[in-house]
Amino acid sequence: MFERLPFFFAALWWGSLSAIGFVAVPMLFANLPAPAMAGFMAAKLFAAQTWISIACCALLLVFSKRKHAEKIEQWAQAAIGFVIAGMLLALLVQYGVSPKIVARENLKLWHSVGTGMYALQWICAAIVLWRLAGSRKQA
Repeated sequence: MFERLPFFFAALWWGSLSAIGFVAVPMLFANLPAPAMAGFMAAKLFAAQTWISIACCALLLVFSKRKHAEKIEQWAQAAIGFVIAGMLLALLVQYGVSPKIVARENLKLWHSVGTGMYALQWICAAIVLWRLAGSRKQA
């Protein structure tokens, strides 16, 4: 059972990034009457997404090595850097970029930076999920 959990956490991480970034937030801007209302709600969703990302990444790190094992798991050897990068990107977006966007400081620049970092986090999650899926086939 425990060997399946990393795949679940990677899928949850990637799926939640996809749902928030590609479905929920665009729907807010398409359906709420004022862009400011949509932006406020989007900020809340992205903040919640940060905690989902951190939790999934932390659990992936926990499951990357079995208790008393000398080496990390095979899937982790190929994916651990992307897990760490994804976690760092989530934290940087939440605590570095988001406050600038909410304060409306150089909005175009910070929105572009935040979007790029979110996309990089999505790519990290996709790579981890892909590598985990590949390691499942070999096992």
